[in-house]
Amino acid sequence: MNDQQLLRYSRHILLDEIGIEAQERLLASSALVVGAGGLGSPAALYLACAGIGRIVLADGDTVDLTNLQRQILHRDDRIGSLTAESGRQTLLEANPGIEVIALTQRLAGDALLAAVAGASVVLDCCDNFATRHAVNRACVQAGVPLVSGAAIRFDGQLAVFDARRADSPCYHCLFPETDEVDEVACAQLGVFAPLTGLVGSLQAAEALKIAGGFGTPLVGRLMVIEGRSLEITSIGVPRDPGCTVCGASAAH
Repeated sequence: MNDQQLLRYSRHILLDEIGIEAQERLLASSALVVGAGGLGSPAALYLACAGIGRIVLADGDTVDLTNLQRQILHRDDRIGSLTAESGRQTLLEANPGIEVIALTQRLAGDALLAAVAGASVVLDCCDNFATRHAVNRACVQAGVPLVSGAAIRFDGQLAVFDARRADSPCYHCLFPETDEVDEVACAQLGVFAPLTGLVGSLQAAEALKIAGGFGTPLVGRLMVIEGRSLEITSIGVPRDPGCTVCGASAAH
């Protein structure tokens, strides 16, 4: 690190658990953030400010007026702009010393696998189950840790899945793709704006612990947040040996 970086990240460096070594690991790491909306906005901002050296921001949407209640990466004068490009601009304003790549198409297939394989950690900040399952499959195949968050109405969830660990479940273990799941969106049901900030910030915290190699990531647990009472519950999530994605019989 140069002198300017030592000053910028000095409050991290002062922490015994982080110090110069872990901060240098953060600067050398790459994070893929899938979705630059309510969750991806705070998550990516904290990753950028904390010194993740390379952030890939993937989002195929454009900025809409209804986003601005919670999507803090974006501004009124960027309505109609590509969401990923708007996010990139904000992240570089926050920390011009990092690299930010904007992917403006929805990731799928080989492009998704390539983006995941190039990351130290992946943050699932999207809003639909099809993308969540596709990202999970790519993370299991590439052996890249996945930090998953969700928020709707006043309810939030957070979990970490680490395919490098034999005891870690994957997203499919927790929410099997074959289950009948009603797809709900905040456009129909609404979402409490600070809840997305809370979940997204926690996603950033978990990603930083993974990339920096400190602390204990939330592997094997599901954190459930009830926003009206701020009750937080942690539920154990075992690995499913019969999982068709990460189980012994899964095809990779």
